[in-house]
Amino acid sequence: MSAPKKVVLAYSGGLDTSIILKWLQTEYGCEVVTFTADLGQGEELDPARQKAEMLGIKSENIFIEDLREEFVRDFVFPMFRANALYEGLYLLGTSIARPLISKRLVEIAEQTGADAVSHGATGKGNDQVRFELSAYALNPEIKVIAPWREWDLSSRTKLLDFAEKNQIPIAKDKRGEAPFSVDANLLHTSSEGKVLEDPAQEAPDYVFQRTVHPEDAPDTPEFIEVTFEQGDAVAINGTAMSPATILTELNEYGRKHGIGRLDFVENRFVGMKSRGIYETPGGTILLEAHRGIEQITLDSGAGHLKDSIMPRYAELIYNGFWFSPEREMLQALIDKSQEHVSGTVRLKLYKGSVNTVGRWSDHSLYSEAHVTFEEDAGAYDQKDAAGFIQLNALRLKLLAARDRRVKK
Repeated sequence: MSAPKKVVLAYSGGLDTSIILKWLQTEYGCEVVTFTADLGQGEELDPARQKAEMLGIKSENIFIEDLREEFVRDFVFPMFRANALYEGLYLLGTSIARPLISKRLVEIAEQTGADAVSHGATGKGNDQVRFELSAYALNPEIKVIAPWREWDLSSRTKLLDFAEKNQIPIAKDKRGEAPFSVDANLLHTSSEGKVLEDPAQEAPDYVFQRTVHPEDAPDTPEFIEVTFEQGDAVAINGTAMSPATILTELNEYGRKHGIGRLDFVENRFVGMKSRGIYETPGGTILLEAHRGIEQITLDSGAGHLKDSIMPRYAELIYNGFWFSPEREMLQALIDKSQEHVSGTVRLKLYKGSVNTVGRWSDHSLYSEAHVTFEEDAGAYDQKDAAGFIQLNALRLKLLAARDRRVKK
């Protein structure tokens, strides 16, 4: 690959991406554009601007954008329409953020005339795959620079030495080994590495940042109502809110009641297993609520088909294929299923758990007249079940007769 002339760097303002910024300048002698996305990670972003300016980046080449609404509306909510869980447990908080960051990297590259983009993902993880597959799907000509796969800064000591040599400020707590690595956005926090690398050892409580310990949560349950329109949450307790505001509010409910903690050993796309501690307080509530409203509004055939394709859909997101045709095809099917998924769900929040305790909708398929144990006024003729059973039993009876005949 020829040396890039201008690179758009996904820049957090932290030590690693600051080192990458300087490395790009010294290794390639290229102009660097920084892009910092506010995805609701809860950090002040002005220091990222100040750090970039200190490292010689022109003000017109510093992009800091609030993407929280786009993130929830166009990425999180579509994913939650599918009830997506990777390997049955993980709500894909990190995975779903990467395609949006890549999208903006590519757009800013086109806007500024850059011929390359760069990220700070390591060569062992999934994020390198997600960033790069998304970038290539949006611009097949773009160059992608992944410093962790190229440089010889293979240890924390070498990184700190490089930082000192190039006058990059080092926070005092970075002088030693960080206890664990954290990724955060409005949907979740993810903690990995160091004190968490032994899956036999319980994670220290200080690892959890977004939720109180369930044992310390209030002793009285709290009830909330979430309203949906065509599969997306639109209101909490009757108050209409924007997508990002809804997730922010649900995060606060989840934090208070210790909801959404997950200790998970997953299979990375690159082939190894890794142990992560995830907190998805609002997302866990949202998933339960969405399941609750689907229970009365979604036809059984549609619902069972959705559930059967969900693992494939979740795997595509986890592996970085958000912009693939197969994910878009599955999304079209999922979105079609949500046309009547509108109504309200009542939830009970209590000491780490969230449970649906009521649901109602103008689009409900639930018929009390058909399921009642009392007189149903002719809504359902129970004698019809005999023929239904006989037709479904026919092949089983033929199989059993054949097996008995052959055994003789």
